[in-house]
Amino acid sequence: MAVDPQGKKNKRWEHLRVPYRLVVMNNETFEEMGSYRLTLLNIYVAICSLLLLGAILIWLLVFFTPLKRLVPGYGDVTSSGEFIKIERKLRGAEEELSAYKLYYDKVRGLITGPQATEATETEMNTPQVQSDQGPVTRIPEDEELRDKVETEEALTISPEEFINSRKPDRELYEIYFVPPVNGEISAPFMPDKEHFGVDVLAPKNTPVRATMDGYVITSDWTLETGYTIGIQHDNNLISFYKHNSVLLKKVGEPVKAGEAIAIIGNTGTLSDGPHLHFELWQNGKPINPADYIRF
Repeated sequence: MAVDPQGKKNKRWEHLRVPYRLVVMNNETFEEMGSYRLTLLNIYVAICSLLLLGAILIWLLVFFTPLKRLVPGYGDVTSSGEFIKIERKLRGAEEELSAYKLYYDKVRGLITGPQATEATETEMNTPQVQSDQGPVTRIPEDEELRDKVETEEALTISPEEFINSRKPDRELYEIYFVPPVNGEISAPFMPDKEHFGVDVLAPKNTPVRATMDGYVITSDWTLETGYTIGIQHDNNLISFYKHNSVLLKKVGEPVKAGEAIAIIGNTGTLSDGPHLHFELWQNGKPINPADYIRF
């Protein structure tokens, strides 16, 4: 007797559509808590829907969250945007460190005069060489070459900076400080409250000027003070300009008194409005800028 495939298929379909009732009862009182009408087809559809939804959620988590980095062969970590940003920041830090080291070497050379000291010691420790024909005479061409090399090394900084660096320290009242900005002081110098400078109000986009000649020793952004720039001056003076919107100078650059070095702003968590926080330090101690500068 032949089996009808169509009839067998219909029988399976009808079996899937046979209704069942799921009754939820209290185990102690046998009270009926709920009743649900189900079929095998409904159960299969519900299970497949849950599996499909779970697969979609897993796919979204893997491809739209950092979990995708855990997938073998997904991609090189070095090609990610965050890695590239970190690499750029490290390169920038290396460049700033190199510039600061170069500046430090120049300042140390100006203060201690290593070339002059080494030359003097060499001359003192070198014995006088004499021959049977008398002392050895110096060749003029060698003297000219030596003078040329020493001149080129000395000119790695500007002549004015070279001269100023050798000026004796002056009293602060003898120094003319250029006001970084002109405006009203909104917060005075209060070292007891760790406010080591003055806050000066000025219109938006006002340029911030260097108070003296010097070299930029820091030009960076911090969470609390925003865009900050610091300058090393003569007389062991250092000035800081904080909460700027834009920095115009980089580490190692020379600046002149009155030259624009930044634009006033409102950056950093410690700022509550557009202003300039200006600090003046000497020998590692803060001094009140308002005592020497007329804002």
